[in-house]
Amino acid sequence: MAVKTITIDVESYALLSRHKKAGQSFSQVIKEHFGRQPTVRDFLAGVRASHSSEDALREMELQVKTRQRHPARAVIR
Repeated sequence: MAVKTITIDVESYALLSRHKKAGQSFSQVIKEHFGRQPTVRDFLAGVRASHSSEDALREMELQVKTRQRHPARAVIR
């Protein structure tokens, strides 16, 4: 396996170290936290596999269309 050397500051190293479990490499920690993220395709496959009713699927589609017209906004405190 090819390797790359990176430089990080002490604060970043401390953050990374806190997530590291016994026997785990830093590469494994990084992959665990920043690896492949779920996609819409993954979501749709899960929905199809759930055998949801047509009514439930229509309601989900309505929610998606509503969010496209009126995106959710983060609450700022």
